[in-house]
Amino acid sequence: MSEALPGERIEDKSLGELVALASGNVSNLVRAEMELAKLELKADAKKAALGSVMFTIAALIGGLIVILLSIALAYGLVALGIWHWAAFLIVSGVYLVLAAGLIGFGYLRMRKIEGAKRTRRTLKDDLSMLRHRGADSDTPALTD
Repeated sequence: MSEALPGERIEDKSLGELVALASGNVSNLVRAEMELAKLELKADAKKAALGSVMFTIAALIGGLIVILLSIALAYGLVALGIWHWAAFLIVSGVYLVLAAGLIGFGYLRMRKIEGAKRTRRTLKDDLSMLRHRGADSDTPALTD
């Protein structure tokens, strides 16, 4: 009997029944919290999906704008008296230089990634401490 009935008094229950009642309540509470977390995560996942769709559409529109502005720039150069092929080649060269600069910047940023050095070091220290605990004395190394 692990639940309190409406007419029963808690004081009349034995210690075993109280422990069973408490563990039942704790498991019900944990189950309810997990269900709440699932509902919240499901709602957040829907919001994130909608947001990512909006970002994707905006990126597509941005790409189209860049293309149209590039064509406009090339025709602006043509209006200045530059041949058509040269104007489009100049615009392409500008984008080539921009892309190379961004690749170089990205490469330099990627070289600075350390890969969680401190976490690896502390995990290695923790594992070595667990392996060698109690080797020198009767006291476990974790309590030193």
